[in-house]
Amino acid sequence: MQALILAAGMGKRLKGLTEKNTKCMVEVNGVTLAERMLSQLDRKHLSRIVIVTGYEGKKLVDYISGLNISTPVVYVENTVYDRTNNIYSLYLARNYLGEEDTLLFESDIIFEDAVIDLLLDDPRETLALVDRYESWMDGTCVRIGMDDHIEAVVSKKQFSYDETGDYYKTVNIYKFSREFSRTLYIPFLKAYLEALGNNEYYEQVLRVIAMLDRPMIQAKRLDGQKWYEIDDIQDLDIASSMFAGEDEKASLMQKRYGGYWRYPKLLDFCYLVNPYFPPKKLEDELKSNFSSLLVQYPSGMDVVSLLASRNFGIDRECIVVGNGAAELIHVLMDRTDGRLGVIRPTFEEYPNRYNPEDTVVFMPGTEDFSYTAGDIIKYFDGSGISSLVIINPDNPTGNYIKADGIKELLEWSAENKIKLIVDESFADFADERDNTLLEQGFLERYPLFYVIKSISKSYGVPGLRLGIAASGDRDAIKRIKEDVSIWNINSFAECYLQVSEKYKAEYEEALARFREEREQMWKELSAVPGLRVFPSQANYFMAELQNGMSSGSLVNRLLRHDILIKDLSGKMGCGRQFIRVAVRKRDENSRLASVLRQEMEDYSIGRLD
Repeated sequence: MQALILAAGMGKRLKGLTEKNTKCMVEVNGVTLAERMLSQLDRKHLSRIVIVTGYEGKKLVDYISGLNISTPVVYVENTVYDRTNNIYSLYLARNYLGEEDTLLFESDIIFEDAVIDLLLDDPRETLALVDRYESWMDGTCVRIGMDDHIEAVVSKKQFSYDETGDYYKTVNIYKFSREFSRTLYIPFLKAYLEALGNNEYYEQVLRVIAMLDRPMIQAKRLDGQKWYEIDDIQDLDIASSMFAGEDEKASLMQKRYGGYWRYPKLLDFCYLVNPYFPPKKLEDELKSNFSSLLVQYPSGMDVVSLLASRNFGIDRECIVVGNGAAELIHVLMDRTDGRLGVIRPTFEEYPNRYNPEDTVVFMPGTEDFSYTAGDIIKYFDGSGISSLVIINPDNPTGNYIKADGIKELLEWSAENKIKLIVDESFADFADERDNTLLEQGFLERYPLFYVIKSISKSYGVPGLRLGIAASGDRDAIKRIKEDVSIWNINSFAECYLQVSEKYKAEYEEALARFREEREQMWKELSAVPGLRVFPSQANYFMAELQNGMSSGSLVNRLLRHDILIKDLSGKMGCGRQFIRVAVRKRDENSRLASVLRQEMEDYSIGRLD
């Protein structure tokens, strides 16, 4: 068995990284793609490694000669790499291809060792490695028929997003038997070049072969093994986090703040949304308007405020819509002065937007970080604060102050002329009904009272980036509107505000279903040995590790299972070890509980490596 690597391309989409280097000399976490792949192949004791070079070929040859590779390496040069594509590079290596069974690679692929083992351990002689199609993938797709035969290679013209559930993406790693190469692939490769030229892709030959009655090539499906194709700088960034060392991976992932659809099979228990809303019918309604929304400008702030006014029953002069609650928090903090009262641990977006020297912090002395309205009043009374931020339920603790307690705070803050900012982003998840103070009457009665609400979290649409702020101080709301762009939300978000009013009943059903699931998840997590789970009225649980394991270690261990959770060790400031996990759907929550139990038990009996 030999390996053949196509490495002639220029990698223009990687811009400056390939200005003076070939594509496979780009580094992922300090190791070049070439060194990584060659080292992996070297451990398989192959007869030789054939590399087709082109762009910066001499530099690549010199680089490889300096690596500690014991397998013989031979080179084939594509001198017209700038006018041809990989079909011609493969054609130049056809004599080698016909001499031995071959593992065929493109040089811009990064993968774990298990990927090669899948092909080597499979007794079938000719295989195309494939993975279930995901939205982040680009390139050749196939349909798989009976006995794993590739029944069709889907061309760009044939590709349909409505049919992607039936597609598999080629990983651009193949195993060709010597007989397949000599009797089928090489003859078809030569004929294709003569008929259509050398500026094509070698997968086109597979498309022709797939049309035969007995194509002799089958698909080998990946089952969770990691790989990534690096075509541009974004691919490089994602691959760097996917293949980072265990101590770095969690940090790199969480610094991305989302975009996790690009990570195959990752279960995100870190970011917080409603798992049961929006309903499919609402999604379908947005999809039906997609073409118009894509090419049309959204309405200005005045119209968007009208939509929010209707949806939440607040006068349009008293409500402002933001590009997520984060935009409104930023503006509101910029328009706040004096001493600011905050409670920690909490959602840091508010204090991070304020001068630390003017911030007064209340840290509850309770074991579970719980506090009441009375505790807050007692601590801040006479402290000289001019503004106070309350996250209710709080994040990450899940501590919840009932509506009567918030009203008590309203009275106290009004008497002391303190601006009270209440963030209700998670309030809809609480068991208490009618707990919101986002009502016109309260806003009018307490003009120093502000309500912030993230629509992303409670309504399950974080991709739309929607949030609202409301106050009876019309002048203040007017100034906030002037501080943001007139088109601060896009047409898709506006359409959501326009149609979501029709789905109030479905929203209440989703919340009821969520509360049941939260109760079930509480039971499952509470049964995990060594894990102390704190009560929560939000869509997440904070839990303390009590078996000696660090939260950072647990986060890393769960990433091995493609599960991402929040490490709170740097947030709590007390030396104890805490994590936060979102509430998702039943099967996902049960999987988390099962993996947590496994990892906690392994640590307790000393099996943790």
